[in-house]
Parts: sequence; C-alpha cells; structure tokens
Amino acid sequence: MKWLINQIRKEEWSPYAAGILLGIVGILTVVLSQNLLGASGGFENLAAYIGKAIDPKNMYFNYVMPAAITFPVVLLVGVFFGGMLGALSSGTFKFRSMDDEQWKQTIGKQPWKRWLLLFIGAIILEYAAGIAGGCTSGLAISGGMLLVPAAFLFIVGMFASGIVTALIVYGKKY
Repeated sequence: MKWLINQIRKEEWSPYAAGILLGIVGILTVVLSQNLLGASGGFENLAAYIGKAIDPKNMYFNYVMPAAITFPVVLLVGVFFGGMLGALSSGTFKFRSMDDEQWKQTIGKQPWKRWLLLFIGAIILEYAAGIAGGCTSGLAISGGMLLVPAAFLFIVGMFASGIVTALIVYGKKY
C-alpha cells in the first residue's frame, strides 16, 4: 500500500501502477454500477439540453441520445476531479494557458490559434466517436478488459496513427 501511495504522489506515475489502478477502476465500475468505462456519450447527453432547446422535436436528442445526467456524464465529472486530485497530490497543479514551447513553435505564438486548433480537433474527435458508436476509452479500455479483438486492432491503429500524426506535425523534432 505504501508503494501505491508513493506512486500517486509522483509527478509521473509508473505505467505499472497506472495499469493496476485502471484495471481496478474498470472492474469496480462494472461490479458497482453495471456499466463499462466510456465517456463520449456524456458530451452528447449534455449537448442534448441545448439541442432540445433549439429543436424540441429533434429525434436524435429525444430518443438516441436524450438529455440526461447519465453514467458517462458522471464519469466525465469524475475524470475532471480525479485529474485535479492527481495533480494536487503530486504537487503539480497549476492553471495553464497552452504555453508549451513545442506548441508555440509548431502552431504559433498566438494562444487563440492553439485553442482554436484544440477546439476543432475535439469536435472532430467527438463526431468520429459518435459515428463509431463509442470512444477510445470505451473501446480500448473496456473492450481490452473484455478481450474483444476489435479493441486490440483499434489500439494498434490508434498508436500507428498517433506516430504518423506526430511525424507530420512535429517532423524530425519528434
């Protein structure tokens, strides 16, 4: 137990400690809530409040992804506060404004460009997760936990596309 507490207080966790804790969280999630880990639907549940206000008869927000505080919404809140708790426990919590030098060199010195790029990327990612019927956490983590072959294919594809993207964006600096 002392080893685990020491790992949690570090700025960078051991991948073994993180894997063990993620496995425990995945198992406890299934046992205690009868749900799998997956958060992409939470954004859609929250966006449905706006969608229904604009068009109350919208079929998607009434039947497919209704406005509600669902398990994925609670999971999103937990991820936010869990991340904050992790940063506080390691002593690395601070407010940031995307001031990383690598981002400045690649995207530009104007913060609005970096924020716009992140916002557009997040929209594309969430849209793609909606088309695919789930998100990376739902497929990679929960699918991997259940030994679903598609999860492992996805993980390989995710890493391969991440490497190619990093090479395109950062070039030889990567």
